[in-house]
Amino acid sequence: MRPRLLPAATLLVACVLAFLAGPAAAYWTPPSQPTFYWQLQGKLNTSVPAGVYDVDGFETTAAEVAGLHAAGKRVVCYVDVGTAENFRPDYYSFPQTVLGRTNGWPGERWLDIRATEVVEPIMAARFRMCAEKGFDAVEPDNIEAFSNNSGFPITATQQLGYNLWVAEAVHGLGMAVLQKNDGEQAQAMEPSFDGVLTEQCNQYSECGDFEPYLAAGKPVINAEYKLKTKRFCASDAAAGIVGARFNLALNGKRFQPCW
Repeated sequence: MRPRLLPAATLLVACVLAFLAGPAAAYWTPPSQPTFYWQLQGKLNTSVPAGVYDVDGFETTAAEVAGLHAAGKRVVCYVDVGTAENFRPDYYSFPQTVLGRTNGWPGERWLDIRATEVVEPIMAARFRMCAEKGFDAVEPDNIEAFSNNSGFPITATQQLGYNLWVAEAVHGLGMAVLQKNDGEQAQAMEPSFDGVLTEQCNQYSECGDFEPYLAAGKPVINAEYKLKTKRFCASDAAAGIVGARFNLALNGKRFQPCW
């Protein structure tokens, strides 16, 4: 059977749209069980024998990212996409109308992510910052306002829509993206994200929420703070989860990996 030929006008429109869209951005695919190090505060310890470093997007310089790359590391950009932090340089870009209740961390307030015309351009600028510094991936924090006392009536559906926009925006800049917590919606988010970084899933019996990622061969990375490694390393390894114990400040003073 001969292929059906498109009319010339239709073909021309298709070519124009493809040109305007530009080439699809290629991005790093994280391995299913990466060795992983996470530090968001303090002088960065660059001597940890981990293949993936997760560091603060604002505080880490392009030169530091390049140095980690030179040492054979992949580098993840931590940015907050669900709260406004009053110590960030773009804090005053958020109008008071989108600032909600504190999330329990000093200087942080939940954002009204329903105000996409306000919030999304600020977040897009943060993602561009990550890309311009050479990061391989983004860790978008606080993507579960709907299940917290945020001060706004955010629904699970609205949260999911925002989270999927985050994944699309990051991918469009040529970076991978990790789901951060929000295990309740992992099934719906897995096709759009490249892995998971979760906290205390053993302590709170939530590790099973991320089974869709494990089934898809994508990494599930778990940070525990209170449990000692003998309480969770064996179960994480059995499940295919990459586990480690950190201190809550994530300042490099405690790192006890299961690998």
